[in-house]
Amino acid sequence: MYTDETLNCTDCNAPFTFSAGEQEFFAAKGFTNKPNRCPDCRAARKAQRNGGAGGSAGGGYSSGGGGGAAGGYGGERRPREMFQATCSGCGQIAEVPFQPRGDKPVYCRDCFATRGGGAGGGGGRGGYR
Repeated sequence: MYTDETLNCTDCNAPFTFSAGEQEFFAAKGFTNKPNRCPDCRAARKAQRNGGAGGSAGGGYSSGGGGGAAGGYGGERRPREMFQATCSGCGQIAEVPFQPRGDKPVYCRDCFATRGGGAGGGGGRGGYR
């Protein structure tokens, strides 16, 4: 059984109540740490993280919201940084979305596709072929 507990906010140092309901929610989600911030500071921090968009000012944990098209991080995606490398298959210049280290082959889009790269492989869920 949970009982209301008074905690102090690490941001504004104001006391706030960690209610029995919130404690039960934390336990159900597997959270082991108590909240560090009061509901107002949690809401302000959440709004700052999400670029000021969405969310309620309540700061509670029971809303269950979140998750947008961009994984819930808000804002637009910045363009992916691309790197140039020499294709190990045809020798042409290839643009890849990672910094090649030199210890593995790098292929251009066409050579990667002809080698069957990117399809299936690596285990995980079956049926995606």
